[in-house]
Amino acid sequence: MKLSQFTFDLPLNLIAQNPTKKREDSRLMVVHRKTGQIENRTFRDIMEYFDDKDAFVVNNTKVFPARMYGRKEKTGAKIEVFLLRELNKQNRLWDVIVDPARKIRVGNKLYFGDTEDLVAEVIDNTTSRGRTIRFLFDGTDEEFRTVLYNMGETPLPKYIKRKPDEEDRERYQTVFAKHEGAVAAPTAGMHFSQELIKRLEIQGVRFAEVTLHTGLGTFRPIEVEDLSKHKMDAEYYKIDEFACKIVNKAKEGKHRICSIGTTTMRALETSFTAQQLLKPSEGWTNIFIHPPYNFNIADSLVTNFHLPKTSLLIMTCAFAGYELTMEAYKKAIKDKYRFFSYGDAMLVI
Repeated sequence: MKLSQFTFDLPLNLIAQNPTKKREDSRLMVVHRKTGQIENRTFRDIMEYFDDKDAFVVNNTKVFPARMYGRKEKTGAKIEVFLLRELNKQNRLWDVIVDPARKIRVGNKLYFGDTEDLVAEVIDNTTSRGRTIRFLFDGTDEEFRTVLYNMGETPLPKYIKRKPDEEDRERYQTVFAKHEGAVAAPTAGMHFSQELIKRLEIQGVRFAEVTLHTGLGTFRPIEVEDLSKHKMDAEYYKIDEFACKIVNKAKEGKHRICSIGTTTMRALETSFTAQQLLKPSEGWTNIFIHPPYNFNIADSLVTNFHLPKTSLLIMTCAFAGYELTMEAYKKAIKDKYRFFSYGDAMLVI
């Protein structure tokens, strides 16, 4: 399939700017693959579609405050620095994206904070906007982290046209968040509250946790028409033995396995056996799932409504079917579903 097939017109007023009052208050579109039926529900109704011994697989990555603002030495120009990942803890080396990039060259220094508590030096160019920087800080690693986090902002996507506030620190995370390393939230998991999880567990649903640290590569624009030529950026993932036991027990008992989000699905599809069972592993994955694709672990998927021409929409089409997914998106626009990170959810079964 071609990239140009994954486009649609989205009214800007459907892009969610704020989360719902309660996590499970978001709407839920239920898409039935076999019959083509599409239902409008509320997210808490997800309980009606799963039974005792079914398994939900969630991503327990945690978002860190990755967006910082510094000043360039001498000129004082304001520079946005988006932390992507730590390269070397001892030397405080980080992979970052800078904006505007044209002003930032190797050797430049950036100053952060009103009293210039933190200084960084640019030591390498990685891409047109990418840089490697070294933070210059006298103090312990714990003190450094505290300063870094106090200066950082919750990395809300650019299509949310407001400054992040204290509520975002909690709401732009899932309640499963444990292992820090993501620069974007695994948004499908944000619809679950502790109360809803408890009700599902009482019903007999088991929760398995995997980790995939969502990077900007997930959202990087696809620039090739031929999807087979697109290369994803690698993202760190980990699947442990306990998660495998929960998933494989459900699979062997012919119970449902629901992937909560596309990031979770990418982790699952990176680590399976010849018998289509989940296996423990850890490393980096750059898997890009596009139609046609045979999924090996999950038979249902919860995901948000995504941007046109993105790897997230393309994976959803691979799972639900291209025509059915695009029909569901037309209905979502007609029925005024909220789109993107703070938006509503789709359940594909």
